[in-house]
Amino acid sequence: MPIYAYKCGACGHARDVLQKLSDPLLTECPACGAPAFTKQVTAAGFQLKG
Repeated sequence: MPIYAYKCGACGHARDVLQKLSDPLLTECPACGAPAFTKQVTAAGFQLKG
């Protein structure tokens, strides 16, 4: 399961969430309750060995 980074546009609260691809996106900020919680674009974290 991938880890998604979310950030609230209203209060700036940030959180990393472990979610399935089929899970709905989070929209409500757990800190302030505003419907401004959006998924952030982050770099993938993996290494190629060989």
